[in-house]
Amino acid sequence: MTSASEPDAGLLAPGWADSPAAAATGDAAYLRALLDAEAALTRAQAALGLAPEEAATAVTAAARSGEFDARAIAVRARAGGNPVIPLVADLTKAVGGAYGPHVHRGATSQDILDTATMLVAARTLDLVNADLARAEAALAGTAAAHRDTAMPGRTLTQHAVPTTFGLKAAGWRSLVLDARDRVTSVRHSLPAQLGGAAGTLAAFTAYGAEDPTALVAAYARELGLREPGLPWHTLRTPIADLAGCLAFTAGALGKIATDVLTLARTEIAEVAEGSGGGSSAMPHKANPVRSTLIAAAARRAPQLAATLYGSLAAEDERPAGAWHAEWEPLRDLLRLVGGAARDAVELAEGLRVNADAMRAHLDLTHGLIVSERLSAELAPVLGRARAKALLTELAQRTGTEGRSLAELLADQPELLQAVDLDPVHYTGAAGTLTDRALERR
Repeated sequence: MTSASEPDAGLLAPGWADSPAAAATGDAAYLRALLDAEAALTRAQAALGLAPEEAATAVTAAARSGEFDARAIAVRARAGGNPVIPLVADLTKAVGGAYGPHVHRGATSQDILDTATMLVAARTLDLVNADLARAEAALAGTAAAHRDTAMPGRTLTQHAVPTTFGLKAAGWRSLVLDARDRVTSVRHSLPAQLGGAAGTLAAFTAYGAEDPTALVAAYARELGLREPGLPWHTLRTPIADLAGCLAFTAGALGKIATDVLTLARTEIAEVAEGSGGGSSAMPHKANPVRSTLIAAAARRAPQLAATLYGSLAAEDERPAGAWHAEWEPLRDLLRLVGGAARDAVELAEGLRVNADAMRAHLDLTHGLIVSERLSAELAPVLGRARAKALLTELAQRTGTEGRSLAELLADQPELLQAVDLDPVHYTGAAGTLTDRALERR
């Protein structure tokens, strides 16, 4: 039996449980990033002659030893309010001897935790982007295959005019590409953090750095992160940018999921997930589980992002509470979006399209789905006001008499012969728009 104290199992989080993002954001991954940040600092100092090479080797080896207890560090973090303080004590002890004092030298806890957060974010965003690429490729194939598959366009829940499923899928793909572009931009902008106690780099000068900004540059290079222009302890643009791109990605994927949930309803059945989930009570059901979990992530993401945006108002040179409030919602956002991207791949690659149902639904309004076209073509013949009045009357009669628009117009053959009533032939520039959308790379 799993221990009740085991963290990160995701018992109530099937959206991200067992996803690549779950592993990349778990306690072990965060601990790894904290240790990576500490080791990189000593290596950067050694590269500039501010610490012996032997110290860099010793700290790096100790950091990679794996002999650190995340749970013990978490419990002891209560004393100082963050996990870096007990981690530094454990890492210093693990290095020992003459090189222990080179651990964390000149840094403040926020330097290390912010930097570790950027590492965790970078590693997770790389996974998200890989999944977005797969989802985009699958949607491109679907859009091309159904370029001319006509279906009802729906506005305010009602049939409006015909569209094509190709255009709808191309729109989904466009949102995925928008998310990819934002994730990529933010991924490459993630900065290291190094400022010391109040963002002045003073301690590094005290330890011998003639130009402490050179240490910041060396530190960023060691980590593969961007060199910051300034310490950003209370200048939380990197966190806000992460919040924005993650919330957008969740919403973009949520739009796809919401459409699938609507179109997969039993009475609509225009699409279906490749392998739906079962029900505990109803054997006949094949629930659209992937879409459900993505939609759940999209509902949670904006509130998590709001907490991060709220933390922009951080006082002084280092804040009390604002910084601390970021940790959990940011990790939750990374997990939610990572899980949603994973599910989006399965959804897009397995989606089944029922073109016959789409065609049948075009006839549900007895021809009224092309009333816009009729209005445009009859206005020059009858005048706008008379054309509108006629179509309003015919629309009412289709309901009361149970006759199609074509049948009613047959009573006025001089009008019918000039109008094409087949909804498949009234999809406008949908095909051209789909082609244009698929040109985007």
